[in-house]
Amino acid sequence: MGGVRTPGRVIVVIPFREGGKSRLPERLRREAGLAMLADVLAAAAGNGRVLVVTDDPEGARVAADLGAVLVPDPGTGQGAAVAAALVGATGPCLVVNADLPCATSADLALLVGIACRGAFGLVAAPDGTTNALALPSPAAFAPLYGAGSAARFRAHGTALGLELVEPPLAGLTQDVDTIADLERLPGGVGPRTHALLEAVGA
Repeated sequence: MGGVRTPGRVIVVIPFREGGKSRLPERLRREAGLAMLADVLAAAAGNGRVLVVTDDPEGARVAADLGAVLVPDPGTGQGAAVAAALVGATGPCLVVNADLPCATSADLALLVGIACRGAFGLVAAPDGTTNALALPSPAAFAPLYGAGSAARFRAHGTALGLELVEPPLAGLTQDVDTIADLERLPGGVGPRTHALLEAVGA
């Protein structure tokens, strides 16, 4: 019998790249990356089985401490990292970047609903890259990341014949690549990132 699948059968893939956030000041790079990862993991909790793709030892420790399953990063880009996590999966899935400190559980629950009803969900970043995907199955994924990826994912979802949904989720559009991005973060930032911002006076 058909119907909406439960979040327990959804997987949430979060790639975390070693050496990421290279445009942040060196003094903040590691701490900010780990704090944002922890906040995204907290938002993902309860929305499915969480898989973190990484070869970063500290990132792996944070992920394991927060209950995520670890997947080794093949080291050939974000698309390959996501594909590695999707091996053997069969149901709906989310792909969520690790640099979204304003992400909330409600944001991800909305994406779960999109995936579970068989639609293709996309949250684009302001610069035209991609912050999050909601997919009805792993077969709907394609490694299209990079500059301008949101447009490529839109075209891909449409070519698959899937309903394309772009929910206006402010918490998933506030990604962080530079110190200016950190300074512009709104009050709804996650607790780990909030503590870091207070510590550095940002």
